[in-house]
Amino acid sequence: MNEDIKFILDSTEEAMSNAVKHLEKEFVNIRAGKASPAMLGSVMVDYYGSLTPLAQIANVNTPDGRTITVQPWEKNMMQPIEKAIMISNLGFNPMNNGEMIIISVPALTEERRRDLAKQAKAAAEDAKVGIRNARKDANNDIKKTDDVSEDEQKSAEADVQTLTDKFVKKTEDVLLVKEKEIMTV
Repeated sequence: MNEDIKFILDSTEEAMSNAVKHLEKEFVNIRAGKASPAMLGSVMVDYYGSLTPLAQIANVNTPDGRTITVQPWEKNMMQPIEKAIMISNLGFNPMNNGEMIIISVPALTEERRRDLAKQAKAAAEDAKVGIRNARKDANNDIKKTDDVSEDEQKSAEADVQTLTDKFVKKTEDVLLVKEKEIMTV
C-alpha cells in the first residue's frame, strides 16, 4: 500500500476515534440521576480574578448517590464557589454550612429524563458529523494523492468507508448505553 494512503487512513482512524472519545466525555456531563464529581466538571470559579476549574480549588466528593460535597481549600472561596455553581445552569441548589458546600442531586423526572436523552442523541449526532467530516477529508486527500492507481484509490475509499461504518456503529452503541442509563429509574 502506498505510504501516503496508509498515512491518510491512519490519521482518519485517529480523527474518528477522537470523535467517539469526545462523545464519551460529553456523556459524563449528562447526568443520569446518580451524583458524580464529574457533574461539576464544567464549573469555573472566579479565583482571584481568573476563571479556574472547580476541581483545582476544592475537593469534590460524592458521599452517597444523591449528594455532592465541595470542600474548598480556602475558606474565603465558599461564596465564589457557591455563586459559580448557581450560574453554571446545572439545575443545582448548593447549600453552604460554613465548612463545605452540599448539593443534593434531585431525582430525575420523566420529562427531564427525556430531555437528557434528547441531549445525548444530539451529542451522538455531532460525533457522527465529525466522523463523516473525517471521511470526506480522507476521500479528498486520497483523490489528491499522486502516483496512485485508480484501483488503489477505490480500495482506499472502501477502507475509509469501512472505518466510517465501524465508528458510526461505535457511536450508536455508546448512545444506546447512555440512553438506557438515563431512562433507568
